[in-house]
Amino acid sequence: MFKNAAGINYLIPFLLIATLYLLWGCAHGLLDVLNKHFQEAFDMSKAESGFVQFSTYMAYFIMALPAGLIMRRVGYKKGIIIGLLLFALGALLFVPASFINSPLPFFAALFILACGLCIIENGAHPCATGMGPEEYAAQRINIAAAFNGVGWIVGPLLGGLLIFGGEGSSFDLAKPYILVGLFVLLVCLVFSRVQIPEAAMEADEVENAVKEGTAEGSVWSHKHFKYALIAQFLYVGAQTGVGSYFVNYVLELDPSMSKLTAAQLLSMGGMGLFFVGRLLSSLFMKWISPGRLLALFGAAATLCMVLVICSIPTVSLIALFLTFFFMSTMFPTIFALGVRGMGAQTKKASSLLVMCIVGGAIFPMAMGWVGQTSMAAGFSLPLIAFAFIAFFGLQQALKK
Repeated sequence: MFKNAAGINYLIPFLLIATLYLLWGCAHGLLDVLNKHFQEAFDMSKAESGFVQFSTYMAYFIMALPAGLIMRRVGYKKGIIIGLLLFALGALLFVPASFINSPLPFFAALFILACGLCIIENGAHPCATGMGPEEYAAQRINIAAAFNGVGWIVGPLLGGLLIFGGEGSSFDLAKPYILVGLFVLLVCLVFSRVQIPEAAMEADEVENAVKEGTAEGSVWSHKHFKYALIAQFLYVGAQTGVGSYFVNYVLELDPSMSKLTAAQLLSMGGMGLFFVGRLLSSLFMKWISPGRLLALFGAAATLCMVLVICSIPTVSLIALFLTFFFMSTMFPTIFALGVRGMGAQTKKASSLLVMCIVGGAIFPMAMGWVGQTSMAAGFSLPLIAFAFIAFFGLQQALKK
C-alpha cells in the first residue's frame, strides 16, 4: 500500500502527513464550540454566529488557488511548512484578540489560521493519495483521515473544558489556541527535518494517469472531477453545519442538558463515531469499491437527516450521532475519486477541490437563518447535500 513500483517506501513520510490531518481536525473541531460561545459572549443570533465558520472557510476559497501555486513553485514540503507557520500565527493571535471586547479580532485570527490550513491541505491530500499504488489511494487517504477524526474529538473536548469550563473571561477563548499554536510549531520543526520523496510521487502520478488514459486535457474536461467539486462543496457545508449547530439542536431537544455536557457529547459521541467510521472505511474498501461505499453512506446520512428534522426524542438524537459515522468517509473518498487519473494536473485539481471547502462558510449561516425558530428545520440543507453525495457515489460505482 505504501510502496511504489520502484520499491520506494512512503510509510514514514505518510505518517507525518497523517499528523497534519490531526492538527487541522482539532482546529475545525474547536470551531463548533466557538459557535455557541459567540452567541452568548457577543449577543449574536444563530445566523450571525455563523461568521465563525464563514471567516474560516472563506479563507479556503480565497487562498486555494494561491496555495496551489505555492505548491507548484516550492513543492509539497516547503509549502506545508509555510502553511504550518501561518496556522501557528493565527492560533497565537487569539491572545491579543482576547483583550479586545469584539468578535472581529477573533474572526481575523481565524482567517489567518485558515489560510495556513488551506495551504497544508493543498499539500497533504495529494501526498496521501500519491504515496503508493493508485488502486490503494482511497484507502490511504481514509487512513490519514482517521487521524483527522482524532483531531475532531480533541478539538471540542479541549474547547469545552477550557472555554465552557473556564472562568468566564474572554481569555478563556485563547487558552486552547495557545496549546494548539505551540504544538503546531513543534510539528513544523519536525517536518523541516524529514525528507518527502516528491520527485518519485510526481512520476507515479503521471504514470498512473497514462495507464488510465486520462493524462491529456484540462481539469475541466473530466466529468467525474466536475461532479466531485459539487459533492465536496456540499459535503463540507453539510459537515460544518451539522457540527456547528449540534449543541443548539441538542439543547433544544433536551433543555435540561448543560452546554458543557452537549460539547462533551459532540466530542466523544459524534466525533467519536466520526473517528470510528474513518477507521472502518479503509477496512471496508478491501471488499467494496470507494464509489459504492460513498453511495451507501450518503443514503444512510440522508435518512438520518430525515429523522433529525422530525425531532423525535432519543430517536433523533441517535440519528444525529449516526450522521457523524456516515459522514466520516465522505471528504477523503470524494477527494480520491476526484483526482483519480489527473496525473500532472493533480496539484491544480487538488487546489480546486480544497477551494470547495467554502461550502463550510455558506451552510452555517444558511442553516442558522432557516433554523432560527427551530434548529431542526436547518438540517434540511444537509439532507439535500447527502442525497447528492449518494448520487455521486453511485455514479462512480457504476462507472467503467
